[in-house]
Amino acid sequence: MYKISHNDTYSNAQIMGCAYSKIQHATDNSEGKYCGSSNRHCFICTNFGVRMDFRFDVIVIGAGHAGCEAAAAAAQMGSKTCLITIDMNKIAQMSCNPAIGGIAKGQIVREIDALGGHMGLITDRTAIQFRMLNRSKGPAMWSPRAQCDRAKFIWAWRTVLENQKNLSIWQDTVTELLVEHGHVTGVRTLEGAEFHCRCVVLTAGTFLNGLMHIGRVTMPGGRISEPASYMLTESITRHGIRSGRMKTGTPVRIDRRSVHFEDMEPQEGENDFHRFSFMGGQRQLKQLCCWTCYTNPKVHEILRSGLPDSPLFNGQIKSIGPRYCPSIETKLVTFPDKEQHQLFLEPEGEETNEMYLNGFSSSMPMDIQIRALKEIPAFRDLVIYRPGYAIEYDYFDPTQLRHTLESKVVSGLFMAGQVNGTTGYEEAGGQGILAGINAHMKCHDAGEFTLARDESYIGVLVDDLITKGVDEPYRMFTSRAEYRILLRQDDADLRLTGRSYNIGLAARERFERMSSKRDAISHILDFARNFPVKPALINPSLEELGTSPLREGCRLSALLERPQLTLDNLSDHIRALKSELDKLEPERRDEIVEAAEVCIKYNGYIERERQIAGKMKRLEDIRIKGRFDYSSIMSLSTECRQKLMRHDPDTLAEASRIPGVSPSDINVLLVLLNR
Repeated sequence: MYKISHNDTYSNAQIMGCAYSKIQHATDNSEGKYCGSSNRHCFICTNFGVRMDFRFDVIVIGAGHAGCEAAAAAAQMGSKTCLITIDMNKIAQMSCNPAIGGIAKGQIVREIDALGGHMGLITDRTAIQFRMLNRSKGPAMWSPRAQCDRAKFIWAWRTVLENQKNLSIWQDTVTELLVEHGHVTGVRTLEGAEFHCRCVVLTAGTFLNGLMHIGRVTMPGGRISEPASYMLTESITRHGIRSGRMKTGTPVRIDRRSVHFEDMEPQEGENDFHRFSFMGGQRQLKQLCCWTCYTNPKVHEILRSGLPDSPLFNGQIKSIGPRYCPSIETKLVTFPDKEQHQLFLEPEGEETNEMYLNGFSSSMPMDIQIRALKEIPAFRDLVIYRPGYAIEYDYFDPTQLRHTLESKVVSGLFMAGQVNGTTGYEEAGGQGILAGINAHMKCHDAGEFTLARDESYIGVLVDDLITKGVDEPYRMFTSRAEYRILLRQDDADLRLTGRSYNIGLAARERFERMSSKRDAISHILDFARNFPVKPALINPSLEELGTSPLREGCRLSALLERPQLTLDNLSDHIRALKSELDKLEPERRDEIVEAAEVCIKYNGYIERERQIAGKMKRLEDIRIKGRFDYSSIMSLSTECRQKLMRHDPDTLAEASRIPGVSPSDINVLLVLLNR
């Protein structure tokens, strides 16, 4: 029994298990009576005991991007869920750059959205600049990216979570994982609360034993001015789960009023039909400009003078940082002959003067950072809000996880985000929604939900983590996906919404919208494949569009394979095509036309990858877990035996992706299976 004392105010998220319909407001504060509060979302009582239910199906530790998606997914599917966070005002905080998406990362956000997650919707709602990257390349490489209003992003997520049925929020620090007989049973917090549950999703980000560095100055914390989380790592590793240390960093934050924008190049956004969410509408916030500039030899000279005090090079930091998002000092050491490095100055919000200097991540001493930046013309009168810093934190070896992101060591414990050795909000969100789905399904004995490598970037991410492990913070790239023409940003809903709807996460409205889009695309494809085009009628138009005339008739789909031709520009010359396109819903027209056009132009590549993926699926169906004593198979290489014993893969396909397992080793296993 917990008591609420006079003048203590609790929100619905804190008074867990209380129903507003059972709270009757009274006119006095006498003992045992409810007080007369005009706000029915809180109440103040004297000596009145409130019974709080600390039993849940799913507990999510950490309210970063992984935790928010995990908690929302589990609750939406019907599990009684509690999200525990150190600070409710920092829910879904963008710890580094206030941007969502990017190369391959944008595809992951589309997939989260297609599954019924919230990152895409909230990004569209809070975007202050949108761009589609890699448009000069093929559609497999097109990647959406949006700059967001940091503060509005946090409050949009908090609004979603606080109004989510089945979801409670508790502000506290988890210090201990409760385990009985190899199965998680709950958690204990710093404030002495004990929660019981069937599944836990750990998404603690950079907070586990977090240590920040600015030059030789060190301070504990999970983010600047936020406390680290202690004791939890040790509580987990005592059960046999291996942990390690990683490092990440963030740049200086600049006061917009001190910047000379006339010395920078503007980088405008785009305002076409593209969105992150397939359910999204028009962008609501003012669209802002980003800016670019470059470092110079004087900047580099000052930075080099500070290397003896750099935590990265004086032995102060011993953990490994992200290869593909290096600090400015790492760039100088790695590329000593390079005289300049590009920087991107990006707004933090629609109304704030705070700006983010992308490309200048650093843990150098504060005075070195400021002096160096003042040598850039645009920053000659530089004023900053805070310097850049590095942070070291604990992570857990992801090879100890299953494809569901459940621990192989402790049943019911799921892990998602940077605790698995990844970097980036998008990678975290993708893991979070998968972990939340599977935590719910385990609670209700509903099987498992996994994603294949030819089905999603999330599937590639998880498979890479659990089969290959990490020796540096993992970042997703399109090059990591062997079937990337199948994993385009334009068709994530067609790939995943049906699967999500079948398990009860994606809403009916989303499923129906996806079905309508799929039918519309199929109709356009059928029309293009069957509509005959005669040279005499189309050749004058082809010359006008800058392409060679036809020598003989063909189908419209064959004509559209030419790079100069699109459905839109041909519709100006083919009346029947224009009529078909005019039948499409106006608000969805451009999205459907683009998707159909990609299917036509890249049909050969798409079909070839489907065939290759189909062959690999046959290996996915061959289960080998528990069928071999790898140590006794001398026909396998020594490295292969060691790797297979360590990873204990479920399928032959999973074994084939483990570094050190060669094709000849797979053939040996196939022969033994046939015997």
